[in-house]
Amino acid sequence: MNVGFIGVGSMGAAMVPNLLKAGHRVSVWNRNAEAARALPGVTVLDTPAQAFQNDAVITMLADDAAVRSVIIESGALASARDGCVHVMAATISLALVDELADLHRKAGIAYVAAPVFGVPAAAAKAQLNIVAAGDAAAIARVQPLFDAIGQKTWQLGTDPKQANVAKIAGNMMIALAIEAMGEATALTESYGLTAAEFLPIVTNSIFASPSYQRYGGFIAAGSYEPGFKLTLGLKDVSLAFAAAEATKTTLPAAAIVRENMLSAIDQGLGAKDWSVLAKMARRRGGLGDDVA
Repeated sequence: MNVGFIGVGSMGAAMVPNLLKAGHRVSVWNRNAEAARALPGVTVLDTPAQAFQNDAVITMLADDAAVRSVIIESGALASARDGCVHVMAATISLALVDELADLHRKAGIAYVAAPVFGVPAAAAKAQLNIVAAGDAAAIARVQPLFDAIGQKTWQLGTDPKQANVAKIAGNMMIALAIEAMGEATALTESYGLTAAEFLPIVTNSIFASPSYQRYGGFIAAGSYEPGFKLTLGLKDVSLAFAAAEATKTTLPAAAIVRENMLSAIDQGLGAKDWSVLAKMARRRGGLGDDVA
């Protein structure tokens, strides 16, 4: 399959080699062309519109503003080839999902929402979990791409918002897990039981899951280098609040996490991995500072 790929940050750059390995022909557009040229085996494109001349396009951009600029304001949809399927892998707001779905309908282009769960290391091993929603026939056409980059595709119906709300809610849960570990280790350390002693117990027993193990490891080591930057984590938690506001749903625990994220960013920690929330729990507990 001929595949256009828009956005090769750390996630995109980890996904593209697996598409190539599966035999797909990949052309890439990226704001920073050097990052695109660094990927062996791809064709580097001059404009995002050129990506839409392929059988399918995968978009992996940072946020709503980037998607709006690159996909909507660039006019890329207007020149898309007939039969092109656009796969939106970015984590974006539900309001933008609706807008994109409408624009794609008007342009006659199939739109599939397919955000992914997993970090770049998992992407490099083709171990992503993909949550997909959209036209069933369109999903079937791009399923070989999902098979190349992920370990499982979770199909969630025809409304693209279902995939995006699943991703937003899942990322919110990771933020809550990090806060839980931060507060728990603040408690244990106040009694002399270190995070390095405590967290391996719970992350290999009652909370034996990849997210707890990954971020618990960072917390136990007191090392918070990205990773997934705290500023991006705040973006995702803010998406959860925007989605909740539309349905008048309350998120009281997430509200606490958001305040702690904002406080951490105010203290200059926005570029750290979002597990740095544990640092804030230590500070609130009067346990000092373990981050350079």
